[in-house]
Amino acid sequence: MTALSVNVNKIAWLRNARGGDRPSVVDCARTILDAGAAGITVHPRPDARHIRADDVYALKEVLEEYPDREFNIEGNPTAPAREGYPGFDQLIETVRPDQCTLVPDDDGQLTSDHGWNLANPMTVAQLEQLVSRYGSWGARVSLFMDPVPVHIGAAKRLGADRIELYTGPYADIVAERGVDHPEAGDSWRTYRDAARYANERGLGVNAGHDLDLVNLARFVSMGGIAEVSIGHALIADALESGLAPTVRRYLEELES
Repeated sequence: MTALSVNVNKIAWLRNARGGDRPSVVDCARTILDAGAAGITVHPRPDARHIRADDVYALKEVLEEYPDREFNIEGNPTAPAREGYPGFDQLIETVRPDQCTLVPDDDGQLTSDHGWNLANPMTVAQLEQLVSRYGSWGARVSLFMDPVPVHIGAAKRLGADRIELYTGPYADIVAERGVDHPEAGDSWRTYRDAARYANERGLGVNAGHDLDLVNLARFVSMGGIAEVSIGHALIADALESGLAPTVRRYLEELES
């Protein structure tokens, strides 16, 4: 079955909006893991708009209580250190997560909205060094990618263990047209073909961005998806249904 890693950024965002420690990212992470999620994902940004460095260190301790679960840290590996943010390199070296997902976003982006363009030799050379470095620190390294075979092939050649398919375009079509619309089907087949291409070349495939209770089961029905990382939609659903029941609903969708 496809594993569910829950992104807890939005929990931290809500806490930061008021200050203090409520809701507690640590307590919510334990609830999520107790409900059956396979792991926790965070995407700390240099401006600390949600997950902060101290959250990352605290969540590392939580994950040590669940040795069969995984900690995934996402982020731009070129983000430098600044006040309150030690830099992506330092976080990975200190925390030693099970997985790190490299994302080509910048400080000003509201959310991650595109994968790596691996047509640039300088980008490939830089990522190759980073993938090797993070792998030497014990992390499985995944690259955030669009469903473009030429770039997926380059990800394999530079040493990545997995890719994470950016699923925003598919989710947008489903939200606008419905999961059974022909355009949604065309998009789904594009992702299916990309996942197969990656799997055939020995890359594991993760997926994430705007996956929800409407589109999730259909998306993963293509097979070959090792893990989905879901945050915004799951936390929004949890406001209506409760955190633990919502995690279980998403797990049920993955089993269907």
